[in-house]
Amino acid sequence: MMRDESPDQELEEEEEEDPSFSAFFPKSFGKQSAVADVEAQINRTKRKISATEGISQHTIRQDENPQPTARSESDSEDMSDDDDEFPVSHELVLKTHERTITTATLDVSGSRLVTGSTDCTLKFHDFASMTPTTLRAFRSVDPTATKPSASSETHPIYQAMFNPLSAGHLLTITATPQARILSRDGELLAEFVKGDMYLRDMHNTKGHISEITSGMWHPTDRDICVTAGTDSTLRIWDINHKRSQKEVIVHKSRVAGSGGRTRMTAVAWGSPSLGGNNLLVGASLDGGLTIWSGNGPHSRPMAEVRDAHTRDTWTGGVDISADGRLIVTRGGDDMIKLWDTRKIKSPVTVVSHQSTSSQYPTSGISFSPNSSNIITGSQTGHLHILNSGSLKPELITPVTPDSPVISVLWHGKLNQIITGSANAEVHVLYSPKISYRGATSVMSKAPKRRHIDDDPNLTTDLSNGLSGDSVANSNGLLTGSNQDSTSYTARHPTVGLTASGRSRDPRRPNLPAQTPFAKSQPDEKHVKEHIPLSSMRDEDPREALLKYAELAEKDPIFTNAWKDTQPKTIYADVSDDGEDVEPDKKKIRR
Repeated sequence: MMRDESPDQELEEEEEEDPSFSAFFPKSFGKQSAVADVEAQINRTKRKISATEGISQHTIRQDENPQPTARSESDSEDMSDDDDEFPVSHELVLKTHERTITTATLDVSGSRLVTGSTDCTLKFHDFASMTPTTLRAFRSVDPTATKPSASSETHPIYQAMFNPLSAGHLLTITATPQARILSRDGELLAEFVKGDMYLRDMHNTKGHISEITSGMWHPTDRDICVTAGTDSTLRIWDINHKRSQKEVIVHKSRVAGSGGRTRMTAVAWGSPSLGGNNLLVGASLDGGLTIWSGNGPHSRPMAEVRDAHTRDTWTGGVDISADGRLIVTRGGDDMIKLWDTRKIKSPVTVVSHQSTSSQYPTSGISFSPNSSNIITGSQTGHLHILNSGSLKPELITPVTPDSPVISVLWHGKLNQIITGSANAEVHVLYSPKISYRGATSVMSKAPKRRHIDDDPNLTTDLSNGLSGDSVANSNGLLTGSNQDSTSYTARHPTVGLTASGRSRDPRRPNLPAQTPFAKSQPDEKHVKEHIPLSSMRDEDPREALLKYAELAEKDPIFTNAWKDTQPKTIYADVSDDGEDVEPDKKKIRR
């Protein structure tokens, strides 16, 4: 006897056999609200680390705290412990540059990210406006560009840093003698003056005379910053007085044959927020490490280490701990050294670390927000998190394999790590458990629905006018402002014009040629008041010269010294009737 089954029972049996088949059926009917699957979006950004890399990280942990393990699952447990301690479990990748990332900075609130590169541009990113499908910069700025229409040389970006006390100021260091202060939107606020390169004494110059390498804001004064240059000076600036530096610090090298000059490679200004000293630290190409008092006077350094690193190697990274007691340096001699400001003559700890400063001078190193760890990049593309007391690695995780990590930044409020690599990628490392806002808020948003206007190939560029200015004739050809360049009028622009450019047709008014500089009418009052001799453009040049003829005859300027000795000119008498008197003809000899 056959059993009768309803269609619903048959559908349930098919779903039990193939669960993936049920995904194609709607769960409900009616208008569906767009709700983002936050957990799924965040899981897609989880970093995938291979087994060998995970074992290497576990080995570092096991060497520091050796504990016998009885199960093979201990590796994953240790990895989860690392994720809870350091914000490296997930990452957000930004590919907005074309060349090596040299610097990255975040404002105090952590809402705006600015990155610099050797492609000579600054990219401005806003976490509040980004979504998982629109990870792009909202503005690209070239700090050295003068006019958009003029061709000017560009320079790579060395450093960009937001003011820790004022989010509206961005200190920008390029490969020029002049540092610039930009707004948080990329507008130029101040450009410091360039010094006289022909002066020997650097104390008499008003600014740097050669390339600047590094810069830093004052930890307590929002208007003060310092720049380090290759002219062997550190210069302290007030952003409200850009025509001259506030104070100049000249570093005199003790190396024989250097003439007392060297290149300053890095600078750091310590914060006395935790009760420490206000210190100004500078590293130089001669291997020296010099410390001045942050509050002055700067005529003599507080301490100096001549051979902190190997001579003629580039020390690209210098940082001071929050309490002002420790200084970490990363030199071009493949060494990372930790210094105690109370005993500065010799380093506390020295570890070997392959340097990238010979190719990338801005290879940095910095303390964590609470100064319990030190972060830096490596030649192999790994992020190294070191212990601030012993410089032993607590975590080594790959970021961009086979591509060096150049710049590193650990933001305290967001608890996220931003890295910049040589392959033009910016990685924002975060953890959903311990990180706050930033990349976490970006991945918590619903993806933006793509629109046809998002594709630039299908939209119209309105910078040259609307396409409606052209008129289509019956034969299909376009005429008007956007006519084809192959037309007869475009190929013969001078036909129907006189030599002066006027039209031969008397009915057609004279229209002057439109140039980029004549698109707007200038203010005539402003031109007359501020541009000297501007009124001479409306005068007849012959009348303008003849009105000085009588004055030149009575009071000559150039021949006044020979006024009394000048001979009197004698001219022939001409009758008023206008009849020319012919001279007597000579008699002809016969």
